[in-house]
Amino acid sequence: MADGCRLIPVPVLDHIGSGKVRELYRVDNYRLLMVASDRISAFDVVLGEAIPHKGQVLTGLSLDWFSILDTPHHLISADTSGMEFLTPELQAEYAGRAMLVQAAEVIPMECVIRGYLYGSSWNEYSSGGGPTTEHLPNGLQLASRLDEPIFTPATKAESGHDENLTEAQARSFVGDALYEELKSRSLDIYRQGAEHAAERGIILADTKFEFGIVENQIVLIDEVLTPDSSRYWPADAWEPGATMPSFDKQPVRDWLEAQPSWDKTPPAPVLPPEVVQETSDRYIDAYERLTGKVFADYLDDMGAR
Repeated sequence: MADGCRLIPVPVLDHIGSGKVRELYRVDNYRLLMVASDRISAFDVVLGEAIPHKGQVLTGLSLDWFSILDTPHHLISADTSGMEFLTPELQAEYAGRAMLVQAAEVIPMECVIRGYLYGSSWNEYSSGGGPTTEHLPNGLQLASRLDEPIFTPATKAESGHDENLTEAQARSFVGDALYEELKSRSLDIYRQGAEHAAERGIILADTKFEFGIVENQIVLIDEVLTPDSSRYWPADAWEPGATMPSFDKQPVRDWLEAQPSWDKTPPAPVLPPEVVQETSDRYIDAYERLTGKVFADYLDDMGAR
């Protein structure tokens, strides 16, 4: 990545999408290439600075989870040396950050699972309730553990924030049968992930999944259980009623929040090098804690620079 944020493009493939973090290419009618950059966003604004190794952490964690989870998924391969449509330069550039996946018909609903009351759900709950908290009892605190994880689907937004759906809205949106299947599948994956994380001293507070349809089968797509799609806390720091430290871009958010002159519209202020490094370290720490593996070994195994 010449400037740290923009990936070298693949000239022989059809570039079909560019998100806050990922680039998506069509390989053929059945396969897509998904590549995670080191871009980072906060408050729905993509920043100008890259977070070193962030895209490789997201990809590496997704690969590890895909190998653990008992659920159909879209991953075909992450070995760039076997991707004949990439030049040797691009095979090295994309090593550790690219996934060859099945092309799926995307189900346009975010499947959010919350095991703890935090973030937007806490804001909603403490303000009187709404779609994500309508079934919760009174008297809960910030970061309270819920008796049972809850399914709080949302519409997928092309830009800006997703919109939370009530159960009735979600059922109307995708139909009763698909709603029940997505809810059951999401809760099961969350429980698998939470159990695995707990064994490593980490709380999986909440997460979101995306699903698609391949040959009439519902499969898990996109990234899974990464610090960008999930809220992870150190278990030994958990305290109901307290603000929790998380394994993600919290240093970036905290620093931006402390800039009184920024109104959360582009362009964002330039991040100091120490904030960039702290955030990179936090992502790598999440990888190593969750996988039990050394991140440098992952880079070596994938043939990354």
